Amino acid sequence: MAVDNKLLGQFSLEGIPSAPRGIPQIEVTFDIDANGIVHVSAKDKASGKEQTIKIQSSGGLSEEEIKKMVQDAQDRAEEDEKRKKRVELKNSAEALIHSTEKSLNDYGDKISSADKSGIEAAIKELRECLSNDDSSSDVIQQKYDALMQLSMKLGEAAYSAQKDSGTSTDSTASDTSGNPEERVVDSEYQEIKKDDEDKK
Repeated sequence: MAVDNKLLGQFSLEGIPSAPRGIPQIEVTFDIDANGIVHVSAKDKASGKEQTIKIQSSGGLSEEEIKKMVQDAQDRAEEDEKRKKRVELKNSAEALIHSTEKSLNDYGDKISSADKSGIEAAIKELRECLSNDDSSSDVIQQKYDALMQLSMKLGEAAYSAQKDSGTSTDSTASDTSGNPEERVVDSEYQEIKKDDEDKK
């Protein structure tokens, strides 16, 4: 886990334009040269802003220290896996809260007030659960599943709204664009009799 790592260096990628969550894309590159020097670069794909840092260890680790670190990692593998799953679950829960709140803002008027209140309550419960460090992964998962189930109402509302919009557009297009050959046009004509032709 990151908290157990040794800090080698740090830098800030500044000057990035503001954007909604999940939109920015940062390309991070790690490169170790033949001398053991680590070159790290971070680049924002949208703005092209880039920062780099060169990290050179002031002293290497002894073989005994390396063996101890490897053994510690093996001994804590199971614990680290549990912590990893918990972090991934919390990240998924935060993403669900964010997307549900956005959908609620866009399509909240398309569902019943009871469904809307239920979703808002589920968001509150999940957020409180995430803010409590004592919350178990099982409890977080239960709150996550509850919100996921309720948020399906918003998905149905969004699909219905898009479907209705598409149907309206198709109907308008059908009224204004038909086959030209099938259109009926009224016209006047004059019949010329054979006797009239002979007189000419």
